[in-house]
Amino acid sequence: MNLDFSRVMPSLPYILEGIYITLQVVVLAALLGFSLGIILSLFKISTIKPLNWLADFYTSIFRGTPLVLQLMLIYFGSPQVFGIQIEPFTAAFLSFGLNSAAYISEIIRAGIMAVDKGQKEAAIALGVPYRKMMTDIILPQAMKNILPALMNEMITLTKESAVVTIIGLNDIMRRAYIVGGQSYRFFEPIMIAGLIYYILVMILTIAGKLVERRMRRSD
Repeated sequence: MNLDFSRVMPSLPYILEGIYITLQVVVLAALLGFSLGIILSLFKISTIKPLNWLADFYTSIFRGTPLVLQLMLIYFGSPQVFGIQIEPFTAAFLSFGLNSAAYISEIIRAGIMAVDKGQKEAAIALGVPYRKMMTDIILPQAMKNILPALMNEMITLTKESAVVTIIGLNDIMRRAYIVGGQSYRFFEPIMIAGLIYYILVMILTIAGKLVERRMRRSD
């Protein structure tokens, strides 16, 4: 094997700078996905049929097409559709957030449906308004049940964020590719990028377990 990491190690700080960009995309996408996911999940359990259809249609579109296609449509299609060029960073977190919302909505919907029906019946009997019942009673209990699934979605977002390299965003993977082109050695910088992603995922995994353990103790 013809491996020589010493030739790419001077570029390690440059690759590491991509962590900030990657985390920005992931955090903003997660916030957008979670916020929109809650709204979609409430639409799905609503008694108003048009809201059910709208949420199901949204989910089918974003779950039924590749994420990279959605990213390319938003970035490369924006000048043709909207007459403006959306910035790579904006296109990245928008596409990831909108895509994640479809999955998170299903996770939250399943969590809400798993809450004991007696909780809802008791709230209705006490005259608790629907909005207050959902925010103060149902959703907090649902969140405890779906935390592992939400953490898995966060991990998936972190790993899949590497596809933003196709629109030129200087994330971890893009910087590793640039270093490979400059040094004519692609294996080493890509391996370094892989190690960085692995460490980020392990940190998220450990953080998720700690939060889950703490929530269990608070029961």
